[in-house]
Amino acid sequence: MTAPSDKERVLWNDPRASRRAAVDAQATAGNDLGVFPADKAADTKILVIGDVMLDRYWFGEVDRISPEAPVPVVRVARREDRLGGAANVARNIVALGAGAALMGLVGKDEAGEKVAFLAGEEGIRARLVIDERMHTTLKMRVLGRQQQLLRVDFEEQPEAGGLDDLMASARTAMAACDVVVLSDYAKGCLSRVEGLIALAREAGRPVLVDPKGHDYVRYRGATIITPNRAEMAQAVGAWADESDLERRAQALRQELRLEALLITRSEQGMTLFTDKGRHHIDAQAHEVFDVSGAGDTVLATLAVARASGLSWEAAMGWANRAGGIVVGKLGTSVVTAGELS
Repeated sequence: MTAPSDKERVLWNDPRASRRAAVDAQATAGNDLGVFPADKAADTKILVIGDVMLDRYWFGEVDRISPEAPVPVVRVARREDRLGGAANVARNIVALGAGAALMGLVGKDEAGEKVAFLAGEEGIRARLVIDERMHTTLKMRVLGRQQQLLRVDFEEQPEAGGLDDLMASARTAMAACDVVVLSDYAKGCLSRVEGLIALAREAGRPVLVDPKGHDYVRYRGATIITPNRAEMAQAVGAWADESDLERRAQALRQELRLEALLITRSEQGMTLFTDKGRHHIDAQAHEVFDVSGAGDTVLATLAVARASGLSWEAAMGWANRAGGIVVGKLGTSVVTAGELS
């Protein structure tokens, strides 16, 4: 592994592999997780690269139907912007007490400026690439009485110039981190994901990928991928039972040369596949209010726990707990280390 320079060490402390055994003795992947290793997390720095978005919320009251069309009229009383996509992963990492840097593509527009501003407010070290030929991905949600009535998406694919700039900056950024997280929302930022994985491997950094689509060959060489249930079915086909799922998952893991593969399965919990076999944990019972951004929270928690020295099994336990908490919150939200413990 290429160690960070003395200058980089000020911002990015190099983790020690010996942490893992010590921390594993204090936590397991079941419900008895002990205390979240916040002190270890504070010494870690995680680089998030992926599709950066701005989540915009308009909250209001609905008390009549429009005379122009059979639709509710929302009298907007409050507006709120939140970091979304890969930026929400970074936001969750910071909320858990770790350091986070964020790389992605934004346009030269109001939404891109707001992403940069919010990232600074959250304590995220933003290294955003501005592509003047694209617009920042924006998801605008209209809510009445805390219920989502409409979502409007503004998005477009980046061009080659922006991707070139991103790749040129990635090598230096990876040298200054402990773990690399790739958050793929199929908006184009990770269209050269193979090159990013190669750079991370060259730097000796673990790579956690939240995949998208059905072509998982592009993620070959990552350390772990975290598809949800539907995404896994897209990649390997429908499975008949748990034994069939294990066979398909392990075959995919070996084909992609992954250290681990984690399937998030909503109310069915999470299932981890490694060379040790299959490890499953049931979902923690919580009232589901909003699943927006829940995958971001799971990915962030998994990254922080792993960077803090936990085994994949223990890291999955914390990610499962965090996911159960965040679905009880409105919109793209975060879970703190205090809430986990």
